[in-house]
This record gives sequence, C-alpha cells and structure tokens, in this order.
Amino acid sequence: MEKVRISPKYQIVIPKSVRAALDLVPGQDVEMIAHGDRIEVIPVRPLRAVRGFLKGIDTTVERETDRA
Repeated sequence: MEKVRISPKYQIVIPKSVRAALDLVPGQDVEMIAHGDRIEVIPVRPLRAVRGFLKGIDTTVERETDRA
C-alpha cells in the first residue's frame, strides 16, 4: 500500500509501482468512485481491450418466461 499526499490544488501523484501494475499511461482516463470512506480509481480501458472477454461463456442458461 502506498501513501500519497493531496496537493493544495487537490492533485495526487499515482505511485510508480501502481502505475506499472495497472499499465497506466499519461493521458489515460480513469474513473473515481467514492465508496464509503475510501476512493476507488478505476482505469478506463479502450473498447478494443475488452473485446472477447466473454468468449466461451455458457449461454444455455434457462430464461424466465417473461423475458425475451
């Protein structure tokens, strides 16, 4: 766990170890979510990066009769 300080302009620096672990690059978008008493920073991945991540999923699940 890395500790960071908020600047007077409310900016933070993402530690190098975290940037490397998440493959973050300058200019990349992230989403910030307040979750209870913590902040979650979620990298926004390009659509091409998530293409095919559901490949092989079992689609033979029985559906409810009122659903299409």
